Amino acid sequence: MKKVILIFIMSLFLLGPTPDLQAQDDATYSMWESFYITPDNAKLKALDEAMAKHNKKYHKEGPNQAVVYDVVTGPNMGKMVWQMGPLHYSHLDNRPAAGGHDEDWRDNVMPNIKKLSNGEYWKQNDEVSNTEMLKDENPYTILHVRFFEVARGQGYQIDHLMSQIGATIKAMDGENPWGMYMNEFRQGYEIGRHLATVRFHKNWAEYDKEGTFKQTFLKLNGEKSWDPFVDGMDNSFSDSWDEIWVVNTKLSGN
Repeated sequence: MKKVILIFIMSLFLLGPTPDLQAQDDATYSMWESFYITPDNAKLKALDEAMAKHNKKYHKEGPNQAVVYDVVTGPNMGKMVWQMGPLHYSHLDNRPAAGGHDEDWRDNVMPNIKKLSNGEYWKQNDEVSNTEMLKDENPYTILHVRFFEVARGQGYQIDHLMSQIGATIKAMDGENPWGMYMNEFRQGYEIGRHLATVRFHKNWAEYDKEGTFKQTFLKLNGEKSWDPFVDGMDNSFSDSWDEIWVVNTKLSGN
């Protein structure tokens, strides 16, 4: 248990970032707030209209900018993800609330929603991530999100393994945007979702291309490095699963 807790206070996640106690005062970190939305399928049109109006009025730009994703694969297929950021903790003190924001969300958006779940804050590990090519106007509208649950007593391996992955992706030919994200608040072992990695894609056709991760990894780490890496991943994580998120520009703030 002690080693797993260290993951939440040490520098790093996914699904992104290395959270430590000082990082909250570090103006360079990037963090996102997110939660799942289970829509009322009988009110999808009303939800789309209310959500689009709300986000484009109150969450158009800056740290309060909202992006909405449609979850198209995995255990949460059919849900949406509402995400705000990048932001810092200090921005949350000035998030939209007055001026009709809360009333609009309560009266116009929520009546079309069955459930909100998994309210979380994800901080990016800038050291291992490869996201420099992601701009405000970027074409990477498909996110391959992989969630990880850390196995009991195995947290000490995470930094090394994620550093190996990050270094390999940065060494691969072409643009390969990838981020690691750490869940900022304790999830325990029943909830899981301790960290996540994200591969950003421009289109589905990219999945037809043969990957070069293993070849590049072996070049960087030696011919006998692959099996220890795979064993380390198997030992470090008790579970992992994928979700594909697709940006819903109609419902997003910008």
